Amino acid sequence: MTTAQNRIAAPQRGPALAGARLVLPGGVVENGRLAVEGTRIAGIELLHRQPGDLDLGGHTVVPGFVDLHVHGGGGASYASGIAEEALKAARTHLEHGTTTTMASTVTGELDELCHQAAVLSELVEDGVLAGIHFEGPFISHNRCGAHRPDLLRDPDPALVRKLVDAARGHARMVTLAPELPGGLESVRMLTELGVIAAVGHTDSDYAKTLEAIDAGATVATHLFNAMPGIQHRAPGPIVALLEDERVTVELINDGIHLHPSVLDLAYGTAGPDRVALITDAMGAAGMGDGLYPLGPLQVRVENGVARLVEGGSIAGSTLTLDVSFKRSVTVNGLSLDAAVRSLSAVPARLLGLADSIGSLEPGKNADLVVLDSDTLDLVAVMRRGEWVVGAGRFTEIGSADR
Repeated sequence: MTTAQNRIAAPQRGPALAGARLVLPGGVVENGRLAVEGTRIAGIELLHRQPGDLDLGGHTVVPGFVDLHVHGGGGASYASGIAEEALKAARTHLEHGTTTTMASTVTGELDELCHQAAVLSELVEDGVLAGIHFEGPFISHNRCGAHRPDLLRDPDPALVRKLVDAARGHARMVTLAPELPGGLESVRMLTELGVIAAVGHTDSDYAKTLEAIDAGATVATHLFNAMPGIQHRAPGPIVALLEDERVTVELINDGIHLHPSVLDLAYGTAGPDRVALITDAMGAAGMGDGLYPLGPLQVRVENGVARLVEGGSIAGSTLTLDVSFKRSVTVNGLSLDAAVRSLSAVPARLLGLADSIGSLEPGKNADLVVLDSDTLDLVAVMRRGEWVVGAGRFTEIGSADR
């Protein structure tokens, strides 16, 4: 144990989570004790247990996951324009450890997208969601994926601004194709407004992508997917996005969107401090196979793989972030610390919320995920000091156990 790890925080009195493996910013510690007061983490210390503490029996505790890019779950969609559906989707992912969610829309008519933004904005104001991500309609016809081609538009700054304004200050990210007319101007405008400009669903080349980054783009929307691949004489957007330290790259680690070796390549180039693992999940997440809507399109899910009914393109995922965490460690060989950075710290920092979420530290929200230390399967979830999953699962430590 390092000296820094020994000075995590002053001892705290009162019920706490004890006997846990804690994944902290300074590394992984055993036999940790984490005290919660109200909605916040009150203190963290080592090798100290009190009567009344909850015995976690060596389980692993990580900060709540932060999903930058998710369209729905539990049979519900954020693109429905119905608050109850959005609540159901958020709850589904919360039960899988995502304590902070940014709702993603999908290409539709502009007026309908504005309506969706108004509904989702109310849930942001209620503390259910962290913001809104507009994915489409300002994307390439050639790389539209699961977006309806006839509804796509060039990123005219006036139209982009219309969507942003409809979100009443809660638009956090807009994905667009910078090579389209108005693309670079829209990137500059979004940057000035404090909205993240993301490059995605693009046919951009290497040079144009660099221009977009210089104009203020800071995110690669689901890197590798819906953009040209790497060629030795035409590196395309992927290389530009991977090599620039100003860019955070989204990756979908579901074993379907990316081969494990490709995900390893991205980590080896960008490193865990520039990777945000996302779900890009649609309504089938947390559900079974069947037919589901994705905006105005229909999706068929078979064996957990979502594809458009017409055309067969991959249409988002059925992933949840607890599964992504487990895959990242067990399949890709990431350390617990690196996985935590990509699922919690990096997206929290990108959203400007690192002072309250993204790591286990005193003063931050008590957003926690408890995992089985052997299997990394989810055991319990706490959001803002309240158990969402696993309430009553842990036994209290008696005075004889101290």
